[in-house]
Formats: sequence, structure tokens, C-alpha cells
Amino acid sequence: MGRATERLRRGWQALMNNPPPEPLEDEPGPVFDPRAIDLVLRVGELLLASGESTERVNEAMLSLAVAYEIPRCEVEVTFTSLLVSAHPGQGAPPVTGSRAIRRRTPAYWRLTALHELVQQASIGMLDLGDARTELARIKRGRGPFPPWLLVVGLGLIAASAGVLGGGGPIVAGTAFVATVLGDRTAAALARRGIAEFFQLAVAAAIGASAAVIVVALGSPGRAPTIVTGAILALLPGRPLVASIQDGITGDLLSAAARLLEVFLIIAAIVAGLGAVVYLAVYAGVRVDVGDLPPSPALLEPVRVVAAAGVAVTFAITLAVPRSVLIPAAIGGALIWMIYVSLLHLEVAPVLAAGVSAVVIGLAGSAYARRKQAPSLPFVVPSISPLLPGMTLYRSMVELNSGDAATGALSLVGALSIALALAAGVNLGGELVRAFQHVGLSVSGRGARPAARRTRGF
Repeated sequence: MGRATERLRRGWQALMNNPPPEPLEDEPGPVFDPRAIDLVLRVGELLLASGESTERVNEAMLSLAVAYEIPRCEVEVTFTSLLVSAHPGQGAPPVTGSRAIRRRTPAYWRLTALHELVQQASIGMLDLGDARTELARIKRGRGPFPPWLLVVGLGLIAASAGVLGGGGPIVAGTAFVATVLGDRTAAALARRGIAEFFQLAVAAAIGASAAVIVVALGSPGRAPTIVTGAILALLPGRPLVASIQDGITGDLLSAAARLLEVFLIIAAIVAGLGAVVYLAVYAGVRVDVGDLPPSPALLEPVRVVAAAGVAVTFAITLAVPRSVLIPAAIGGALIWMIYVSLLHLEVAPVLAAGVSAVVIGLAGSAYARRKQAPSLPFVVPSISPLLPGMTLYRSMVELNSGDAATGALSLVGALSIALALAAGVNLGGELVRAFQHVGLSVSGRGARPAARRTRGF
């Protein structure tokens, strides 16, 4: 018995000192279809160029990589470029492809079509050849609205926003004409290669000039609502929501790039608006803070309809699918009613905007989840009635009429409201995600492992 125990002890000690080799990991084969990498890159490029957030683009690309068996695929998505890398086994060299995003045009109807393609590929309903054919069809496809309607839509945003601020038919018509004229002037500058910053500055200046002309003709009370409508058509609601979403989800590089884009857009609007107001004050035109409407946020039926009109026309300019127009109108009316109700309860404007956006984000994301569609086409147009056009105009009037400190505070307030809207919408989406098991493509809770890391320790 003693000898057996000693042999067992020595055998165990030898085993511990010389453990058996670990079994070799099953490596993928060295052969795979390179067209799969091309498909992943092209889908990601079209999603990012059409206005999708970085996280959703990353999820869609990974879903396609899994569906078409790209071995050990790594995906890297930034604001301006995409990279896909495959690592075959058995000594085969890695394969890497990349694409640059040189032009971004919001086309939310493409987002819906592309996510549907990803879903069908993920469940095995599309082979690689069919997926490439479908992608080509989506890329060549035309939007749901004719190009002239997109231009008219910008003018209708301004007209609806003018009514939302308390204006009448004259205000709406003037804002419409000024906005369309500014957009066509900016388009002419774009054809000549002028940078987008100066295009936006000129468009904002034209809208402000219309308001100054109205003041000079003896109707100062109409000027704020005119310029508010013209500014609202230019404000960057779409990139603002995407930038906050990228920051919340940990894509800090893309978030910083998008925020810089938002900052430059707002800076261009402020520059054009401020220059016109300064010249008007210098020329003796009475542009006064006292002309601003004291309380434009009212629950009148006309204002609610105007808020719905702002959301619908905003949705048209984003080229959403036609089926999204009615939900956008409901969302625009709802966010206005919630916001005004909170203001009447003496809630601060920034907090009221944030809470209203959370409700819209929650409802829009839940509805999009039910429709198996991306959420941006539903939530971005719905927050447009609360974009701070009036506050930006107030800050420019105060800065150029000798009250720089108050003007700076008004400008900070406008930026705070914009950030509250973007953060609130994303918080609503996060609440929906927290209680779902799976999501669009691979966007369920388990698809975000970085959310489980410990920060600060």
C-alpha cells in the first residue's frame, strides 16, 4: 500500500511539472471568398455616409462578417474611414481592406433598406451573390421624395418654425422665401468649391437679413420669428444626436469628430447671424431684445400643429421612408406638448428639453424595435421643434447691442438645450436596449462588452 501511494505521489508530481500540451485551437481554413470583405466594406460605407451612428455601423459590419464566415474578422469604424481585417489560419496571410468616407448625405431611407439587408443576411436568407445584387440596387435607388421637395422642405421647416414661434402667414412666407434663397445661394457656392462653413454662414446671413428688412419696414415684432425659422432649418440636429450617441457608446474618436462638425456648423450660423445683426445695429436699425416674444411656448392648437409640421418637413429633408412621416408628426407634436407642460410647471428649459427628449427617445426606439428598423429616422425629426433657434438669435442680439455677458449666457443656454436634446434621445434608446434580449442585427445587450468594463479603477 505504501509503495502504491509513493508511485501515485511521484506520478502526480511529474504530471504537475510536465503538464500535457494544450489541444490545438481549431483554426479556420485559409480559403474564403474575398467578395465578403468587399460587401462588408461597402455596406459600412453606405451606412456611415447616410448618417448612421458609428456603433450601428460596426454592428452591421460584424453581422455580415459572421454571416459570410470571414475568419477572425476585425472591424474598425471611424468618422471618415472603415477598415476590415480577416486572419485565416494554417499560415495563410491576413487580408485587410479599407475605404474612406469622402461625402456624407443624410438618406435615412437607405438606412432602413441596408439594415433589412443585414437582417436577412444574418438569418441566412441571402447568399453572398444575392446580397451584393441587393446592395447595388440600394445604392442606385432613388429616395422617396423628388429633389425639388427636399429644397421646398427646408423652406417649410422655416415657415412652420415661424408659426411655432407665434408668427402668422406673413412671417411664414418671409421665412420660407429667405430659407429657400439661402439654400440655393449655398448650393451655388458649393458648385464653385466654397467650403461648407462659408455656405452655412451665407445662408444664415440671408435669413437674418430678411428679419432686419422687416424691422426696418416697421414690424420689429415679426423679425425674431422669421430668423428663428431660418436658423432652425440649418441647425445640426442629425450630427448632434449621432455625436452624443458615439460618445456614450465609447467611440470617442468619432464622437469628437462629430462634435467638431456640430461646433463648426453652429459657429458658421452664429457668424452669419452675428455679422448681419452687427451691421444692422451699426446702420441704426433698431434690433432690440425687447422685440423678442416673451413666452413663445404655448399649448395652442396652432402651435402643436406647427410643431408637427416642423418634424414632418425635417423628416422630408432627411429623406426618411414615407411610412415614417406620420410617426414623425406625432413625435413632433408630443415633444412640444411635453416641453410646454414642463415649462408651465416651472421646470428649467434645459431640464424640460432633456426630459421631453427622453420620452421621445424611449417611444421612438421602442417603435423602431417593433418595426425592426433603425431608430434615427423616428427620433431625429421628432426633436426638431425644440432646437434652440430663438435662443441663438437672442444671444446674437444681446452680444451686438452692448450686453455681452447676457449674450454669452444665452449662447451657453442654447448649446445646453441642444446637448440636452441629444443626450435625452440617446438615454431613451438606452432604456429600450437595457430590457431587450436581442436587437437589430447583433445589437443586443451582449453585443456591447465594453459596457461591462470598470472605469476609474
